[in-house]
Amino acid sequence: MSTPAERYAAAKARTEHSRTQLSHFEQTLDFELDPFQREACTALEAGRGVLVAAPTGAGKTVVGEFAVFMALQNGLKAFYTTPIKALSNQKYSELAAVHGNDRVGLLTGDTNINADADVIVMTTEVLRNMLYANSDALDNLGYVVMDEVHYLADRFRGAVWEEVIIHLPTEVRLVSLSATVSNAEEFGAWLDTVRGDTDVVVSEHRPVPLWQHVMVGQSLIDLFAGDVAFDEAAPDGAGSGARNQYDVNPELLELASNEIRLNQRANWGGPGGRRGKPRNGRGGPPQTTAVRRATRPQVISALDRSDLLPAITFIFSRAGCEAAVTQCLHAGLWLTTEEERDEISETIDEATMDIPRDDLEILGFWTWREGLIRGFTAHHAGMLPTFKEIVERLFAAGLVKAVFATETLALGVNMPARTVVLEKLDKFNGEAHVDVTAGEYTQLTGRAGRRGIDVEGHAVVLWQPGTDPGAVAGLASRRTYPLNSSFRPTYNMSINLMAQFGQERSREILETSFAQFQADRSVVGLAKQVRSREESLKGYERSMTCHLGDFREYANLRRELSELESRASRDRSRTLRSAAESSLESLRPGDVIDVPGGRSQGYAVVLDSDTSREPRPTVLTLETQIRRVGVQDLDGPVEVLSRIRIPKHFSARSPKDRRDLTSSLRNALQEKRPPRRGADRVAAGYSASAAEEERAITEVRRRLRAHPCHGCSEREQHARWAERWFKLRRETDQLGGQIRGRTNTIAKTFDRVSEVLGHYGYLEYTDDGVSVSAAGQKLRRIYGEKDLLIALCVEEGAFSDLDAAELAAVATVLVYQAKREERGVRPVMPSVSLEGSVETIIRQWSQLNDVEEQHRLPVTGEPELSLVWPMFKWAQGRSLQAALSGTELAAGDFVRWSKQVIDLLDQLAKVPDLPGSLQQTCIRAIRLIRRGVVAYSNISE
Repeated sequence: MSTPAERYAAAKARTEHSRTQLSHFEQTLDFELDPFQREACTALEAGRGVLVAAPTGAGKTVVGEFAVFMALQNGLKAFYTTPIKALSNQKYSELAAVHGNDRVGLLTGDTNINADADVIVMTTEVLRNMLYANSDALDNLGYVVMDEVHYLADRFRGAVWEEVIIHLPTEVRLVSLSATVSNAEEFGAWLDTVRGDTDVVVSEHRPVPLWQHVMVGQSLIDLFAGDVAFDEAAPDGAGSGARNQYDVNPELLELASNEIRLNQRANWGGPGGRRGKPRNGRGGPPQTTAVRRATRPQVISALDRSDLLPAITFIFSRAGCEAAVTQCLHAGLWLTTEEERDEISETIDEATMDIPRDDLEILGFWTWREGLIRGFTAHHAGMLPTFKEIVERLFAAGLVKAVFATETLALGVNMPARTVVLEKLDKFNGEAHVDVTAGEYTQLTGRAGRRGIDVEGHAVVLWQPGTDPGAVAGLASRRTYPLNSSFRPTYNMSINLMAQFGQERSREILETSFAQFQADRSVVGLAKQVRSREESLKGYERSMTCHLGDFREYANLRRELSELESRASRDRSRTLRSAAESSLESLRPGDVIDVPGGRSQGYAVVLDSDTSREPRPTVLTLETQIRRVGVQDLDGPVEVLSRIRIPKHFSARSPKDRRDLTSSLRNALQEKRPPRRGADRVAAGYSASAAEEERAITEVRRRLRAHPCHGCSEREQHARWAERWFKLRRETDQLGGQIRGRTNTIAKTFDRVSEVLGHYGYLEYTDDGVSVSAAGQKLRRIYGEKDLLIALCVEEGAFSDLDAAELAAVATVLVYQAKREERGVRPVMPSVSLEGSVETIIRQWSQLNDVEEQHRLPVTGEPELSLVWPMFKWAQGRSLQAALSGTELAAGDFVRWSKQVIDLLDQLAKVPDLPGSLQQTCIRAIRLIRRGVVAYSNISE
């Protein structure tokens, strides 16, 4: 029972809390805030920035919504930034429903709704562009919410997040929402450095417990032996995995053990079957299992029987997602009631009523619609945005019960389910098959468990041949991963910084990046190691001191001799092989040689030379046999002994010609005819090289014996200390190199970028310093991975002679990123003007790559031509089916890239001092592209 004083203090606290904005915000909610949400909101109301790191589904976006609430209460603006357009669209709809359409706007690369609103949802790149353009929209800005801020680790787009954090006005309060990362304190310390007071709020607790299972056949088996939920799998943020904390279910371990024994018997204990060779395409024998794997329809049916729907099944392939829908259709799977089917049909028909019937055919509409009506569908980046929006809406409403999705669904889109299924624990990353990381596993399974709906969530891994239950348990327990910066200065970033702050101040600003912050922190530890080793080196020096002379000098001679001898021994076979190859390459028809070994052993005459990478000239032996001589037949350079003339009409197939030439060969050897001039240069060069090496070894030995320390009685004891000294010195110097490499790394890259900009005239150097040229001012308004290439093409007039359709087509060359399998023979361009424009782009790209390599910078990506024809047809008014005819491009991908082309054309139209005709062509090109499926969206303006 509490004391009167305690009751008074509690009453006073409640009264004070009732006067806060947080209290008013809580009254608008239909749930009670969790402790971490309240802690973050309290810090925000106190005027501090916050970093909130919590699991997916924990409700961290409430903190961002409180920032929006405070901005509106205080007459300020709030920006809510997201990494992807789909999440921006979703957040816009949510905030507009709460605060009204008139107070909320949306800005993405291709969408502009109510841009002057008090609350604007946008992609992070849009805010970055606003900051560099000093947009008026920044006036009266009070709060910026950066959702999914851990995206700054993304190697392609991550730098944008750091740019925004660094350049936001100091009076703006920043709300950073992140997945659970293991170095949240480090990231928070950096935010505190660049943004001022920032509280770090970390929660490892999931409001809906997550249970881990493995589906073996059609049976669900718990991953852990006891009742172990997500929060318990690795207590206190342990990152070592669950194998040592909790027992893996013995039933799964026994299954894995039986499978191993089965495979050993099947392969006779060898790594690749009877003949020891792999029998599959992955470099190993096919795995055998006693378990009959459930089909995709069977998996969904099993979940349905266990009341574990709705479920998201992650399949790391678009084709796999579409195939799963087809399989469920063929299996006759139904997951919906008659009432639900009517509601789904009505929603689909209403949302797609404006799409022409011809377009619906190529979009695979009818199969997609049939799956939705039955309660299952796919979700991936290749789908039409309108289709994805319908899927998200129906799934959120509980009408669709099973979604087969690629991992892009896990990146922020709010589609929680009761169950998440992972078909495999490896995926293709564009280059190779790689294992799913603990961070990715956490992100994917974090969708399981709907707050306020489900009592618990479930993560299911499908049993595959070779599944290691312990490894799955490790993934399930290690749910934190480090947040590492991917920041590096780009051309656009550098020119914008210098335009606003000058070169020196820009260097200082870049050194405040999280990338440099992390590098500097690692340098502190390295410097400590160097100081410790320097002390040890002094002790070693004292121990190797010799009264007869400078023992370090003597030890250097010993090391030099040892290295010379080792190098000579190590390189001998390599040198011999190289000399042998060179001698074979130099052979000419008619040369007489002596082959020391192999099938061609003995004297022979060269019939045909060979200058390939592994030369194997054709020869005729004294036994009239035609052979080929390779390096393996030699023990050094082959020597040319003589030379004979090969008759003009000699045929190696004619026995008589071979006998006659062999006779000439014998005569030449008996008469000791001299070889052709210069034929012995290779052998002589080799001999000279070997002799020079031997002379160097002899000279060092002489100096060693003449050194005073050579006669010391304690010479070998001193030598042991000297070896330790040299080894430690080498390691210490390597650490010093690491420190130099990490110190000012961002500023050094900035200097190299500046040199490239100066090379192209985007910077002007005067006695007063560095300034941005007129051409540089154009580059300031061009954003993207090929920013400098685009600016160079504008300067070169690559777009000047194009009409609107041609400009739309050529813009794809500068934004499209083809998959590896799409790259092939360069297509013929639709027009002469386009051909000339593409030639200019490729020439500028090639020259730029040369300059970038000279300055040790990452090279700009190659222009891609695969989308030119589809976009040209589309811009000419052709149907979607006609535009995509002859390509493997999905309709959703075409729409996505079309919107990026629109974004680029919009940027070009706003470039300062652009010729008026080109500006108008850009605007017309945008109108030609923005039609039909490209313009469709469920986000109403």
